Amino acid sequence: MVDLPLLNTDTIWSILNEETEDDTVNQLVWHYLGYCYNASTREWDNDGVSEEWRGEYPQPPDFIAYRPPTMKLTRSIPKENKQLLKEALGFKGYKIGEFTPRQARRATMANWLLNYMKTHGIAIERRS
Repeated sequence: MVDLPLLNTDTIWSILNEETEDDTVNQLVWHYLGYCYNASTREWDNDGVSEEWRGEYPQPPDFIAYRPPTMKLTRSIPKENKQLLKEALGFKGYKIGEFTPRQARRATMANWLLNYMKTHGIAIERRS
């Protein structure tokens, strides 16, 4: 486990711009889903994870490597927050034909984290 960056707009941009390592992005989402790593037992504790996630993913899933958990993240974002990257941050997206599944999954994770910020009252600041 690494020290996680603060959940803020700069971190979201860092994810989108591929400045944050994949492992760190996964760990951020795991943390906010409720997964907690116990360093002494070297195991994941999922007591804080909703049953909806814990039942299907008792261990934190690799959102970058596998599509199904990323799809579940997408479905868990309320309809009114599905376009937060564009609406709140002004993210234009990646160019068609030039983006990879990895980038698409990172964007989904960034949008899920942005949704978390909005629903938990964490300030979202748009860059100019």
